[in-house]
Amino acid sequence: MYDVVIIGAGVIGTAAARELAKYKLNICVVEKHSDVNMGTSKANSAIIHAGFDAKVGTLKAKLNVEGNKMMKKLSEDLDFDFDQNGSMVLCFDNGDIDNLKKLYDQGRENGVEDLKILSGDEAREIEPTLSQEVVAVLHAPTGGIVCPFGMNLAFAESAFINGVDFKFNYKVIDIKKENDIFLLTDGNEEIKAKMVINASGVYTDDLSNIISEKKIKVHPRKGEYLLFDKVAGNMVHNTIFQLPTKLGKGVLVTPTIHGNLLVGPNALDIEDKEDLSTTREGLKDIAERAALSVKKLPMNMVITSFSGLRAVGNSGDFIIEEAPGAPGFINAAGIESPGLTASPAIGKMLKDMVVEKLNPEIKENYKEKRKGIKKFSALANDEKKRVIEVNPKYGNIICRCEMVTEAEIIDAIRRPLGARTLDGVKIRTRAGMGRCQAGFCTPKLVDILSRELNISPLEVTKFGEESYILTGINKENI
Repeated sequence: MYDVVIIGAGVIGTAAARELAKYKLNICVVEKHSDVNMGTSKANSAIIHAGFDAKVGTLKAKLNVEGNKMMKKLSEDLDFDFDQNGSMVLCFDNGDIDNLKKLYDQGRENGVEDLKILSGDEAREIEPTLSQEVVAVLHAPTGGIVCPFGMNLAFAESAFINGVDFKFNYKVIDIKKENDIFLLTDGNEEIKAKMVINASGVYTDDLSNIISEKKIKVHPRKGEYLLFDKVAGNMVHNTIFQLPTKLGKGVLVTPTIHGNLLVGPNALDIEDKEDLSTTREGLKDIAERAALSVKKLPMNMVITSFSGLRAVGNSGDFIIEEAPGAPGFINAAGIESPGLTASPAIGKMLKDMVVEKLNPEIKENYKEKRKGIKKFSALANDEKKRVIEVNPKYGNIICRCEMVTEAEIIDAIRRPLGARTLDGVKIRTRAGMGRCQAGFCTPKLVDILSRELNISPLEVTKFGEESYILTGINKENI
């Protein structure tokens, strides 16, 4: 029996778990995948939005600005990467400058600070690679970039060290309510809860509609991306947007927090909630549209492409409410952009809704801070020598592209909610995210996972389930 069960270990579910862990509550996060950060939270633009493009008076606007203002302290307390690099919205036609001014006015009304409208020439002084076609720019210094993996993991680890249970490979297939208690099942095991927070991304409607008399609709909107090598990472310093359309903010060009360049996404409404495919046409489209913003994009430096799904609701706004007809069942649905930015504020809002119902006592020994994995490549040379003397495994480079050491990988496996798969190591250390896309380090990572988890190399998977790396042994040991 739990006080609260949270469905989904993405950034919304773990942000709520961290906030609720401040109270004397028995909490469990259930996740259908083998790790946190396996859905929408792992495949997005990694942007901390300033808050100028959400309609005034919406939850999106309110929670975006609140989340933006929380980000710096959170990144310091929880030790994840964040940079307030600023953002620009480009206008290519003098006839559209009025729309840029409307965006400026909307941002001011939402509470976004330090907004300015610049001429094209003023913008090119800041960003020399901007197209000569740019005639005006909305500049938002409070925009930022973040590591979405690091932020999600930081929330989850913080919740875990403060007493929250996590149950992975648990896919909720049915929910009932009996005598004011919710009964959740994955077909094998039943979990009981006084309250439920539904933060299951593109599946929030499926679960809500089981228990609620009011049916909601969430559909996936697919966005494709191109990721460039770090050699191209300094082409822009701000996050570069184009004036938004009804389908979203359009194609952006942005540096990533780790020094790459990211281009995308497009926007394609689909029905399949598992479709993460990319297409030649889609990638060609985003490359062509990005070239309108930034001159001479080095397409020969693309190291990978990927896609992500946004959970688009039928209300036009975030749906954060108790499900009608199911008191105690709270939906966090339709959390599309700017959901990543808003996530800490959404977590607080969900916490307040639970606290109002259950009236729990505050926990005296809550641990506010969390320390991440020591990043060897970021250390000064004298510090590198010192840590190698203490732990020689820091001297063994496993991932050459990202300069990730054996010591970091072991930490990723042994730490709270540690990695159990190749992707688990990847999102915690960046091993496999570099230029060769794990071509060099995969065999070494398989060996380390096998050793640390005390399993056969044949049992090591990429992301859990049946995603085995090896299929058998074709040579005898010599």
